[in-house]
Amino acid sequence: MTALPVFRSPRWAALTALLTTSVLLTACGSGTDGSGTGSTQPKSGGTLTFAVGSDAGCVDPQQVASNETIYSVRQIVDSLTDQDPRTGKIVPWLAKSWEVSPDARTFTFHLRPGVTFSDGSKLTAQVVKDNFDAVPRLGALATLAQGYLSGVKSTTAVDPLTVKVTFEQPNAQFLQATSTHSLGIESSASVKKTPQQKCSDGVIGSGPFVLKQYVQNQSVTLARRSGYDWGSSLWSKKGEAYLDKLVFKVVPEAGVRAGSLQSGQVDAIASVGKANEAALKGGQVALLRRANPGVVFGLSFNNSRPVLKDAKVRQAILHAVDRQQIADAVFPTGTRAATSILAHTTPDYTSLAQDLTLDAAKAKSLLDKAGWRTGPDGIRVKNGKKLSLAITWIPNAATNQPALELVQQQLKAVGIEVTLKQVQVTQLAPALQAGDFDAAWGNVTRADPDILRSSFSTRLANFYRLPATGLDTALSAQAATTDPAKRAQLVSEAQQLIVRNAYYAPVVELQTQLGVTKKVHDLNFDASSRIQLHDTWIG
Repeated sequence: MTALPVFRSPRWAALTALLTTSVLLTACGSGTDGSGTGSTQPKSGGTLTFAVGSDAGCVDPQQVASNETIYSVRQIVDSLTDQDPRTGKIVPWLAKSWEVSPDARTFTFHLRPGVTFSDGSKLTAQVVKDNFDAVPRLGALATLAQGYLSGVKSTTAVDPLTVKVTFEQPNAQFLQATSTHSLGIESSASVKKTPQQKCSDGVIGSGPFVLKQYVQNQSVTLARRSGYDWGSSLWSKKGEAYLDKLVFKVVPEAGVRAGSLQSGQVDAIASVGKANEAALKGGQVALLRRANPGVVFGLSFNNSRPVLKDAKVRQAILHAVDRQQIADAVFPTGTRAATSILAHTTPDYTSLAQDLTLDAAKAKSLLDKAGWRTGPDGIRVKNGKKLSLAITWIPNAATNQPALELVQQQLKAVGIEVTLKQVQVTQLAPALQAGDFDAAWGNVTRADPDILRSSFSTRLANFYRLPATGLDTALSAQAATTDPAKRAQLVSEAQQLIVRNAYYAPVVELQTQLGVTKKVHDLNFDASSRIQLHDTWIG
């Protein structure tokens, strides 16, 4: 991915989350078994060859935000915790237990004894402290990790196997953050490397696989870690992984990836598009799907724009968009129309489908009430000015342009003129920071509802120029409580306020498919819709 300027604050972290998770639009399938033929008993050995569409140009998990590179580098590092993709519950991994203070400011982790990195060094509280202390110095590519640690006051090695992380403000999201690849723990030797060295040479982790070779824009090769014995509590296999070797080949063309899977040249492929589904169905291939958690694909409004300051106009746009048509016509089979600002795979998601119905008559009525009258060309006019807005987007995924062209047609039908403004990745960040946009197309992936706070709180980045309202109170309160029921209630309230005030127009849940040959079994997915290959076997 392209390097972006570094701002070590929640403001930049939120912007980078928007960029990196909507710019690199790959996701994984559902947590279903890709098996169907061959052996029914798990067995060790073999090589899994996986074709991906892109390379982030970096093999340091703490600096990688592209899902297709995360697929490989995730296997190198372990995290303090893991997250159950079915329930959202945080469970043990490198940390066997933990305590969170009642004010959600202090997190104390008790590490498993006996964990080693692949260079033979031991996992200790000091190593964890060194990792977390180094994250702010990693630079532009590490802004996801930096965002998770934003506001940290101190990280302390209480004893060799106890580490305490203290924040300036309540920060309930941090526990989930410790389950992500971005805060995967690396060896002391890796922590001492420069960010550039870590990107090009890779890192030493304690994970079930080790990096053997990285050829930029060509391949990543991993080998099974001998003696591995400290996997996540979610994994079914104890000890070492089944597979001997993992090879991730970069194959940019979707059709070539699909052909390679059909011919048996590769065992799995990323980013199966709608155009390749028919060719892959019915053969020795399983199509696996899972919606990305977090903020769904949609239109993020600049609420300070004169036209968009009026809630009636924003609400009209909400009701003029035919989400189901867009999901069915453009996106892979099984893609869901948005039913909230959050995807249904996000913890504490609340269905607001009744607020997101297609209702062109209601949209027209809202625009009438806002004083916009239909002009001779069908576009509404008020005070001599047309009802017009530009949607800023980046050409990083094949679904972007056709989805937006449908939005353009649907809004024109109720009298709103839309122009599509294509910009490059490097141009999007400055535009959002400066407020130089009407609406922007994207999504933000995260398996924690705190993504709403980093995206919509006026006390943080406020890229969408929202006014200060009760939404801020709900977002801050959910970040400050450790009571699951109370947090769920506050997150539900926040979703309702965002949707009903139309600060954002949800459209579809991001879902990308994996194609996997049926000889591959137990290819599992984590809570962020990324793959975990420890339990995977071939037979």
